[in-house]
Amino acid sequence: MSAKAKEPGPVMVAGQDLPVPPVAIPECNVRECFANVDGARMRYLRAGTGPPLVLLHGLLGYSFSWRFTIPALTPHFTVFAPDMLGVGFSDRPSNLDCSLRANAERILRFLDIVDISSFDMLGTSHGGAVAIKVAASVAKSRLKRLVLVAPVNPWSAHGRHLAPFLGSTIGSALFRGTVARTPSTWDFWLRRLYGDPRRITPGTLEGYAAPYKIPGTFQYGLGVVRHWTRDLQEIEFLLPKIANTPTLLIWGSRDRAVNPGSADKLRAKLHHCESVVLDGAGHLPYEESPDEFNAVLLRFLLAQHNER
Repeated sequence: MSAKAKEPGPVMVAGQDLPVPPVAIPECNVRECFANVDGARMRYLRAGTGPPLVLLHGLLGYSFSWRFTIPALTPHFTVFAPDMLGVGFSDRPSNLDCSLRANAERILRFLDIVDISSFDMLGTSHGGAVAIKVAASVAKSRLKRLVLVAPVNPWSAHGRHLAPFLGSTIGSALFRGTVARTPSTWDFWLRRLYGDPRRITPGTLEGYAAPYKIPGTFQYGLGVVRHWTRDLQEIEFLLPKIANTPTLLIWGSRDRAVNPGSADKLRAKLHHCESVVLDGAGHLPYEESPDEFNAVLLRFLLAQHNER
């Protein structure tokens, strides 16, 4: 396995050079790399040694989401944490297809580009849905283990009506004219993603807000929700294809974005599945309860690894 890394440089957006900020994970040796995917630069972080583990962030998140997770993983795995095209500090191609299928196909091309033949994968929220599609698209021998953190799924009522509305012409215009243009409201939305907002660490809001300075960032999120209803149907169709993949589900008990109650129905579709609920955590348990999250994650990954 060898990744063809490039030196950090500016992100190209509509002819503008926008500087990429330094990697904010001082605890381990993280390399900032870029891969050319479909003619656009996909930024990713790489760190550690061992078998490959791919981390997929959620909607409007980016590799910054894994700042507390990567240091715990690097003694055991070579971690790859991409920024999806359209968000983070990856390029924002015009007319980007943001459907579940297109996102998964880009991740598959990324895996080929960085020469990853077999791997484990962790996906959260919308990234969890993308991970399900990736898992269903590869040979069973290629994906070893799957970890889904509060993945978008058909049995969660949260967002079932709001997401399609935001994807409509009226909803998109309303979002652009309000939330997208009023950074003062972003703190409110971040706090709703935590079970206990007092656990938000300094710099979290600033870290998530940094890519929003790049024009077109919100277009990715709006593009995703345009496909929401159809993508939920596809997820249900795909689950039998990954039923025998060793899988870990992790949820926060106070998740207000993806209903924790949907975990039981999702788990019933998977034959080799563990489920863990982190008490008091919200939608971002890897940030809110990182020590507990990392312990659960490593227990699953290392136990499965030792069984092979």
